[in-house]
Amino acid sequence: MSNTPEQQKKKIILSGIQPTGIFTLGNYLGAIKNWVTLQEEYNCCYMIADLHAITVRQETAALRSGILDAAALVLACGVDPEKSLVFLQSGVHTHAELSWILSCYTQFGELSRMTQFKDKSARHADNVNAGLFTYPVLMAADILVYQADLVPVGADQKQHLELARNIAERFNAVHGNTFTVPEPYIPKAGARIMSLADPTKKMSKSDTNVNGFISILDDKDTIIRKFRRAVTDSDACVRYGEGKDGINNLLTIYSTVTGKTIAEAEAEFDGKGYGDFKTAVGEAVADHLAPVRDNFSRIRADKDALLAITSSGAEKALSITERTMRKVYKKVGFIR
Repeated sequence: MSNTPEQQKKKIILSGIQPTGIFTLGNYLGAIKNWVTLQEEYNCCYMIADLHAITVRQETAALRSGILDAAALVLACGVDPEKSLVFLQSGVHTHAELSWILSCYTQFGELSRMTQFKDKSARHADNVNAGLFTYPVLMAADILVYQADLVPVGADQKQHLELARNIAERFNAVHGNTFTVPEPYIPKAGARIMSLADPTKKMSKSDTNVNGFISILDDKDTIIRKFRRAVTDSDACVRYGEGKDGINNLLTIYSTVTGKTIAEAEAEFDGKGYGDFKTAVGEAVADHLAPVRDNFSRIRADKDALLAITSSGAEKALSITERTMRKVYKKVGFIR
């Protein structure tokens, strides 16, 4: 991000993605594809959230590889490091630094009410660590250290953004205006992509059923095969409606990757069977993702160039966030 007058007027958006596993079609259509669009309108800060990843035990070599994969994928999807900050969260020490200070302005009761803590504690009962409990404070620090105006959030993150807002307002009330209170950014066409195997659940890369999700690096044959196995219903009519979760999901996916409206998609498949429809969706998705796969192979192969981009992004991010930290240290009473 440059410091031209035009850039300075733009609102700041912060978003991140964890480097655990290859992104799914849901990650891409629900988040990363929007990142590419947003960078034309906003000052965007996009991080690989590797600090957040270790609340669950990670194998060292796999995490290191996953971090590079995630950075390469973000770039392969079209995020431009000349327009946006692209960096590794762990490479910008101000995130963790501010997190400690903000934890002293966060109530234990607030964190104990976080539904994701309850869910993850149940799933990882052998490792209910303090980081799992306090990571919403780190998430607040991620946002507030950039003075972000907007944060793209899904339904599962609304509670965390609300906590970040509460922390900012509490700190500002004690010390005077210090942090921008962030607002949620809701995409105009919210592409919430559901599992192909169980369309009542969000598509997830941690799904034990590999037919439930599309990896954005899956080859064309794999993508089409998974779509052909997608759960639908017995109605045999391609239309969007109540009780048609599987077809609704496929129509949403088809509409998003082709740019057609739901109504146009319904008209296109009027009178055709589910088999034809599912194959067509699979082919459209495979064609849409082909450039991403090609870009990823090229970018990931040049590790030095990839690290140069993330290092440059981290340097710029540190310069921006140090301004916030100087203000915070002064307000709290630290001598710097």
